[in-house]
Amino acid sequence: MTAFDELYQEIILDHSRSPRGAADLSRLPDSLVVENPTCGDSIKLEVELDAGGTISALRFDAKGCAISTASASLLFEGLVGMRSAEAREHAESFIAALRGDLPLDTLDEMGDIVALKGVAAYPQRVKCATLAWHAFLGALERAEAR
Repeated sequence: MTAFDELYQEIILDHSRSPRGAADLSRLPDSLVVENPTCGDSIKLEVELDAGGTISALRFDAKGCAISTASASLLFEGLVGMRSAEAREHAESFIAALRGDLPLDTLDEMGDIVALKGVAAYPQRVKCATLAWHAFLGALERAEAR
């Protein structure tokens, strides 16, 4: 294992053990839960926008593996403070890169999110890593409609 791989593994473990942005969202309807039926991971995510369209708050309630939890935590750290259009583009690029629709090097410009780059080598884990990002896109759409 290279030093970079070890660093990425440590980032994922840190975020899965101490997820940033995790909260109890039981007050939100269960209809907002996004699930990965192949492994049982689930996430409920809430986005708040300020008057200028910047993400002022992002919270999630995740139940799942280390990859899905770490991905939600990294999403939180990477997107809070971004304008909604930029955050949407960021999320769509992340999903596309892990699916192979964009070069994986796209993740190199996303800060610690690059730690999830290795997930692309395990197609069955891509759904785990992208679950929070799909939930984010849905939550952002709801926030923008308010």
